Formats: sequence, structure tokens, C-alpha cells
Amino acid sequence: MVNISRKNSEITGTVSDYNFVQTVIKENPVDYIFHFAAQSSTRHDFLFENHETISTGTINILESVRLFSSATRVFISGSAMQFRNDGVPIDETTPFEASSPYAIARIHSAYAARYYAKKFGLKIFIGYFFNHDSPLRTEHHVNQKIIRAVQRIASGSKEKLVLGNINVQKEFNYAEDIVAAVWKLINQDIISEAVIGSGKAYTIKEWLAYCFSLKGLQWQDHMELQDNYTPEYSILVSNPKLIKKLGWEPKTDFYQLANLMMNE
Repeated sequence: MVNISRKNSEITGTVSDYNFVQTVIKENPVDYIFHFAAQSSTRHDFLFENHETISTGTINILESVRLFSSATRVFISGSAMQFRNDGVPIDETTPFEASSPYAIARIHSAYAARYYAKKFGLKIFIGYFFNHDSPLRTEHHVNQKIIRAVQRIASGSKEKLVLGNINVQKEFNYAEDIVAAVWKLINQDIISEAVIGSGKAYTIKEWLAYCFSLKGLQWQDHMELQDNYTPEYSILVSNPKLIKKLGWEPKTDFYQLANLMMNE
């Protein structure tokens, strides 16, 4: 196994550098490649970073695989955020929607994958991820932001946790379960694209309340709502019927995930 990242990895480099990607794939023949690199923000000021890591990165990998490792199975990560969201469960038939630079990059990546699969017969699989977390998340993600704040407040901090719209509904999946789905997907030849999620939505308010309750605290006493906050969506939930046909089921529910993250 070869781990590649821009820092702190076995091989250091960037997926946006074609010469680097080509050299790595040529010199390190592998059975699988997993393209997880991304700047996950949907903000416009990450336009070029999203394009370089997601769009260009995908093409660099697929072209290098075509030339030097055509038997390699390639996984390309997609996102719930690249679909049209009408408030109903999203599946593989839901149309894409270019709602942000991040979505644009993900859409471009998916079409590149389809092109290389059809034109050159490469084994390429796309998993469209819905919200997932683990103790490794940073506080830039709201679930971890809440966890860390609760831990500090329970230890005596007088801070106020500031959040936007806590009525937003989303999935609370465990990253380890999501990776198990990826492994299922890449090791079969029936399905090439699948949304990966639990299909169960909870509000941020429910996460907030449960996390504070684990420390015997009332969330209302320790938070403030951000003024003039507009969420990207009111609900974001998957229909995981297709991936479940492969025998995958998430093992970690909403409450187990909160317990796991709180205890780290």
C-alpha cells in the first residue's frame, strides 16, 4: 500500500501535478487507487483549489492509469453536494446541479470517470458521499465543532458555542462505515456509481442536545445563534438502496457516533 498526501505521508506530492502522479503510478503498480483528495468547502474563493485537487486530480490519475496500470481499479469520491437537492432523498438518478465551484469540480470529475470507463474500459467506481464524521475531523466541520466545545465547556470553559441554523437536517454517518461501503463497491463489477449514506437524517439541534446531555448539560445554556445565517440546504439525505444491494449496511448509528467522538 502506498499513501500519498501533500504532507505527512509515505510519498509527498500533489494530485494536481500530472508528472508527479504519472511517476508514482508508473513506479508503484497497485491493484487499487482511491482518490479522496479535495478541498471540501463550497465557497467561491476555493474555486481553483477545488478544480486542481478534484477535477485535474481525477484526470491526472485516470490518464496515468490508462497509460501504465490499466488493470488497476480506481475509486473516485463524489459528493451529495453535486446533486440537485429538492428536499427528497437523493439517489444515482438525481440530476447533477452546478450549485457551487465544489459541485462543478465534482461533476467534472464524474464525467471524466465515465469517459475513461467507456472509452478505455478502465475499472472506475464513483461513490457519492453524504455527511460523515470521525474523531479525526477538524473543528471546521460543525459536528466536531460541537463536540470540542462541549468538551471544553464541561471542563469549565465559559465560552458560548455559536452556530447557524440548527434545524438543518443531514446524515450523521461514521467514516469507517463509509469506507466499508467503498470497499464493497470497488470489489464488484455490477454497479459503477452509488450514493453512500445511511438514508437517515437528523437535525443539528438533535446532535447538539445529545452531545451536551452526555456531559449532563443543557445546550440552551451554552450557545448562541449566528445572525443572518443562510444554510446551504434545509435537508440533505440519501436513498442508499443501490449500495445496500451489495450487502452493505452502516454499523454505527447517530448516538454511537456521538459517543465515539465525545470519548476521543
